[in-house]
Amino acid sequence: MATEGQLSPLGRFERIMLATDGSEYSAGAERIALALAEQCGARLAIVSVVVSNPEAEVVAPDMIRAAEEETRSTLAGVYERAVTRGLAAETLAPRGIDPYTEIAAAAEAQRADVIVMGRRGKRGLARRMLGDATSRMIGKAHCNVLVAPEGADFWRTRVLLATDGSRFSDAAAVATAKIAALGRLPVTVISIVRESFTEQRAAEADEAAARVHAHLSARGLEVDKVVLRGDPAALIVETAAARAADLIVMGTHGRTGWERVLVGSVTVGVINETPLPVLAVKL
Repeated sequence: MATEGQLSPLGRFERIMLATDGSEYSAGAERIALALAEQCGARLAIVSVVVSNPEAEVVAPDMIRAAEEETRSTLAGVYERAVTRGLAAETLAPRGIDPYTEIAAAAEAQRADVIVMGRRGKRGLARRMLGDATSRMIGKAHCNVLVAPEGADFWRTRVLLATDGSRFSDAAAVATAKIAALGRLPVTVISIVRESFTEQRAAEADEAAARVHAHLSARGLEVDKVVLRGDPAALIVETAAARAADLIVMGTHGRTGWERVLVGSVTVGVINETPLPVLAVKL
């Protein structure tokens, strides 16, 4: 157990699960999962869910069988790419009503350290549905979840780490240290002061950024920090773009209110708005 002032727990990337449906929306996730597994020397489990239920199995078995064949074809294509890169990989095609439940269960059975999943478009109704889908997957998973937009690629420039001083942000800092060390990447630490913060809470935001900055610097990483005032999700996305970051890392929960129970609204807001991959770190 970590003592006060330390960061925990250890960030691991030894077992990676790629959740894919073979569509263009999974393209970014597939690229990133393969590259991450290669960089970390990790095992890769590739999962695609055959959506089914007992009634459909009886009423439309041919349709379910066709869906399963299509799923296995998708898995075979990604598996071949993984093996070509020298990765230790396996495929999984569970059946179930809710794909998010099945993916989370598969990740738990595989003891995955991170689930890599795609992200759909964000216009109109899809914007709200995106938030719901992201929340469901992150909420159900017992491990970290990396959400990758269609056009996202593996990070090679800079990591932006958002911190609010919570346990979840400490875990995100540990994961960031691992990622940055592997890729020899600089890190920008950002902490946001909301307009509603008291002076004490604003001081805590600055203290959180300084503490994480010291933690990363002590590990030989190139680090800078910024403390800004305003809307957290918008400022995180804007700062990532301004600093040319190509990965955002943050905890899944905030410090107060419903954000203790639900997936953090700031995390989902960032995922909805940024064109970058976002690693949502859980405890």
